Amino acid sequence: MHTQAAKLALIEAGAWVAQQGWVPATGGNFSIKTDSGFVVTASGFDKGKLTPEQFLELNSEGAIVAGSGKPSAETALHLKLYALCDHAQCILHTHSVAATVLSRYMKGEQLQICGYEMQKSLSGIQSHEETLSIAIFDNDQDIERLAQHVAQRHQTTPIRHGVLIRGHGLYAVGQSVQETRRHIEGLEFLFACELERIKLEGRQ
Repeated sequence: MHTQAAKLALIEAGAWVAQQGWVPATGGNFSIKTDSGFVVTASGFDKGKLTPEQFLELNSEGAIVAGSGKPSAETALHLKLYALCDHAQCILHTHSVAATVLSRYMKGEQLQICGYEMQKSLSGIQSHEETLSIAIFDNDQDIERLAQHVAQRHQTTPIRHGVLIRGHGLYAVGQSVQETRRHIEGLEFLFACELERIKLEGRQ
């Protein structure tokens, strides 16, 4: 994807994500893999009202080659996910209530979901009977260290649709902006269902 097209796609995605209430208080960050490297959102801007000037252009090694503003500290995690997931072309990081609360409530290293028809909204999932596993990582202000933890886990449990950062939010990945948006929407529905189930049943 060309750089300008990538920016326009992320502007549209940002407006949609913001409408859902998943990127409050300028939170979240977005990126796309382009023909020449990556486009990422600059830090501190309302993700629902992005403009082409609020992006940074990176080369294939992750160095800034164009744009002004401060890159998000989490850019390093985006780049690590692209390196790990051959299929990844777009990453959208969001801060929904359901994802944030569930990531703290679950004590293990993954959130497992089974029995919902909406699981089939995620690429490669063919049945509600399959178990969907989303890796959970402890939050860390040292993003390079967090990225290394993600890489280590990926060696034994490959990342397919995204990861949760405890008390922080979701990083969704996909082969295109459209697929990543679908993954976010499907996952957020599933997270909301699981949160309601736990409230009703009082257990995981």
